[in-house]
Amino acid sequence: MIEITSVNNEVVKETAKLLQKKYREETKLFLVDGVNGVTEAVNSGIELVRVFCDTKTQINGINEEIIIKTTEAVLSKISDTKTAPPIVAVAKQKTQNITDLKHANKVILLEGIKDAGNLGTIIRSSVAFGIDAIILYGDTIDLYNPKCVRSTVGNLWKIPIYATKDFDILNKYFKDYERIATLPKGENIVPLKEYTPKENVLLMFGSEANGLSTELKEFANKNITIEMKNTVESLNLSTSVSLIAYKIMN
Repeated sequence: MIEITSVNNEVVKETAKLLQKKYREETKLFLVDGVNGVTEAVNSGIELVRVFCDTKTQINGINEEIIIKTTEAVLSKISDTKTAPPIVAVAKQKTQNITDLKHANKVILLEGIKDAGNLGTIIRSSVAFGIDAIILYGDTIDLYNPKCVRSTVGNLWKIPIYATKDFDILNKYFKDYERIATLPKGENIVPLKEYTPKENVLLMFGSEANGLSTELKEFANKNITIEMKNTVESLNLSTSVSLIAYKIMN
């Protein structure tokens, strides 16, 4: 265990760079903050590189050699929260592998999602409602964005998540699935309350701004919509995903 108190320390500066997507991609490292987040990372077998914490915080299962006792100022510098968390860990990203999805029956695909908080909430709901895997398709928010990691509330490592821009991969792995496009009201669309899922299902959601692309609408073999009062135009994406995930849970 060592101590670093200066915000100008080189290790602190290198760690703070991980707040930027560019450095997360280059190093394959990311930040986890908060006692719950770091505890779940440890319990899930995520490899930690170094752990900054205040003098009062202690988490079991962390090698003392990577623990850095530090100040509130340093913790603020390496976190994007308004209030400095008591602990911030640098961790190695998990390697993504499409084969992890081979035996997944219930899969959610998110196309072009940009909001880190939305993605984190969707991951949390997916774990809660028994979704087997998540695909991030197209140009999406970085999975290891600190806000996304924090919003999952420790559930990031409990479900396989695979990012791709390759439609051929979707066609290869999901051609035999029931492929659901979630759309606004229109022709040939089944209301959610009348929908009964098959054993293998791919639920496809577009971004709130753009919806699903024509490519994925054409890939779908069934369309569903969430029925709602006419006074409401649309739902938040994470709310929509949660409702449909709950519907197909059993």
